Amino acid sequence: MDVPHVPVLYEQTLESFNDITDGYIIDCTTGFAGHSSGLISQNKNIKLICNDQDDEALAFSKQRLKEFESRVIFNKGNFEHVLNKFKDYNIKGILADIGVSSLQLDKLQRGFGFESDTLDMRMDQTQTLDASVVVNNYSQEDLENIFKEYGEVREYKKVASLIVNNRPFNSSKELAEFLSKKMHKGKIHPATLPFQAIRIEVNDELGVLRRLFESIEQIKPKDCIIAIISFHSLEDRIVKKFFKKWTKSCICPSEAFKCTCGNNHALGKIITKKPITPSKDEIKQNPRSRSSKLRIFKFD
Repeated sequence: MDVPHVPVLYEQTLESFNDITDGYIIDCTTGFAGHSSGLISQNKNIKLICNDQDDEALAFSKQRLKEFESRVIFNKGNFEHVLNKFKDYNIKGILADIGVSSLQLDKLQRGFGFESDTLDMRMDQTQTLDASVVVNNYSQEDLENIFKEYGEVREYKKVASLIVNNRPFNSSKELAEFLSKKMHKGKIHPATLPFQAIRIEVNDELGVLRRLFESIEQIKPKDCIIAIISFHSLEDRIVKKFFKKWTKSCICPSEAFKCTCGNNHALGKIITKKPITPSKDEIKQNPRSRSSKLRIFKFD
């Protein structure tokens, strides 16, 4: 079958789980099973929990992994819930590739791309909030906030004002062309960061990522590898923050005169002191990989 998605940092991701010899690996964002197919082929003794909130991606992955069906559990849902659902399983690995899949980016009807005739951007198409609601109904102040916080848009006030004073917009293409005409053109398309902000708002991407980490922290899976692939600084900051928190042995307040907590609260260790990034060859073959970062943590 044709595989329409190139998984980023493929070899490095497989290597990070190489020492797992039993139990389950959860692929929180299975997509087209690019990483999952490699993981289950690599080790004959592991099982997979393949999670995704996209029906089309899950249907494709079920076909792709059909020969391994006795070793795979498929689950539809947002990855913030997957750990709690499968907490009683012998979880030895957790993978989350936080990027938008090629399926979503390339299918014009999904509304993620600059050429799309819809204004959607939902990863889960059963939810009610979509990009058209954000763009055409949010207040100017709310738009300013998401462009500033989620897109790190330098001229966030100007972008919000332009949208509010010229809406409604009926498609991503219409919005992208409008921003291209009205905004300064730099190295990237003027709509890139506003679109990122809208997409993050629609899918609550940062909130979902935090809640995934909170669920991992609550369960504290023993001898478990956590591998997270992020694509922009906002996600990477959350990953770094939690990994650092999990290595802290002393959890006394910073103003405490001396340690009274027992100084034994570290949950594990960071495997990647610096993030793993794609090679020049990978970026050349798959330009979408250029901003990806892989960070790995191991629970004791």
